[in-house]
Amino acid sequence: MKKKMLSLVLAGAMTAAMLTGCGSDAGTETSDAGTETSDAGAETSEAATEDTTEESADTAEAAQSSGGTFKIGGIGPLTGGAAVYGIAAMNGSQIAVDEINAAGGINGMTVELNFQDDELDAEKSINAYNALKDWGAQVLDGCVTSACSIAVSAKTAEDQMFQLTPSGSAVECVANDNAFRICFSDPNQGAASAQYIGENGLASKVAVIYDSSDVYSSGIYEKFAAEAANQSFEIVSAGAFTADNKTDFSVQLQQAKDAGAELVFLPIYYTEASLILTQAADMGFDVTFFGCDGLDGILNVENFDTSLAEGVMLLTPFAADATDDLTVKFVTTYNEKYGETPNQFAADGYDVIYTIKAAAEKAGITADMSTEEICAALSQAMTEISVDGLTGEGITWDASGEPTKAPKAVVIKDGVYTAM
Repeated sequence: MKKKMLSLVLAGAMTAAMLTGCGSDAGTETSDAGTETSDAGAETSEAATEDTTEESADTAEAAQSSGGTFKIGGIGPLTGGAAVYGIAAMNGSQIAVDEINAAGGINGMTVELNFQDDELDAEKSINAYNALKDWGAQVLDGCVTSACSIAVSAKTAEDQMFQLTPSGSAVECVANDNAFRICFSDPNQGAASAQYIGENGLASKVAVIYDSSDVYSSGIYEKFAAEAANQSFEIVSAGAFTADNKTDFSVQLQQAKDAGAELVFLPIYYTEASLILTQAADMGFDVTFFGCDGLDGILNVENFDTSLAEGVMLLTPFAADATDDLTVKFVTTYNEKYGETPNQFAADGYDVIYTIKAAAEKAGITADMSTEEICAALSQAMTEISVDGLTGEGITWDASGEPTKAPKAVVIKDGVYTAM
């Protein structure tokens, strides 16, 4: 079933916008630099999966004497170049599940999470979804990336399973009535980025380097260019690359330098961005870089000199150094459990679970309801709830599946993301 045409223009200059999601094109995301991180991602994935399995066994046993088990399936890249996204979303989701179970569950039900690896491949995401159905999943947390989320959404719509993607940002991810998202859509990220640069006077001359073969990157660029016409800066160059040529950016960088660009907008992923920053430094191009949620993860690229990312700005719904109680608690727990600072995808995953909880409590979901009954009840409840999460306060949704919340921005300072 298709939704009514969703509005891509949200009320207010900044609330109309932003991020996240890291939407991605399944065929184009991985790069040589990203692939170098896959071994570490695989090791982390295996350890996290073992922890999830042990926790699932514990929750299943506890459910025998309570209101039953509420099964949430998850899908994202846990290995490969985009594993930084998937592992973080899974870990954030698991922390939320643990907290909820410790507090009594959802409507007396014990929550169980089963998170599957799609390796950033749309076909494998379908296989992962089928495995989750066999397991008995009642709702879906995912997919983490856009192309995979779109592929699976056709199946969840057919099965009438409720789907909430943490970070699938392509417009098509929530085209069906059963699908919602935590993040902002790609077009909104582009418009918000242009507004932020213009309204804060970050530059008068801006260059753009984007992937014309990727729906995430090109979608953001198109809206960025359209909104730039309403702002105080000028786009002096726009250099495109494709999935077949994303290792040498000397031409695009020289074009930006010759045009006198003071800021380079990068609506791309962290693997390519790390190469661009390295090559810019090699050619002596000292310029400010500004990106969207796809840049989150650049500090974890293997063999990348993270000092080159100093001063890089990006729009993101989450800043780990925020001092509010919820963020401090989450960052502390994540650090203790996984040994690192959480990124925005971890926060997205955390908010997915608590949003499902809020909707399930609003709708009075019970474990014996059918998948179709749960889907109908949650889809209605989503338009009636408000969630105070890590990625926004007072988050609401309409029937289009789009969230309404205020965006945030961070800058990399002293090797960490710092709220601007």
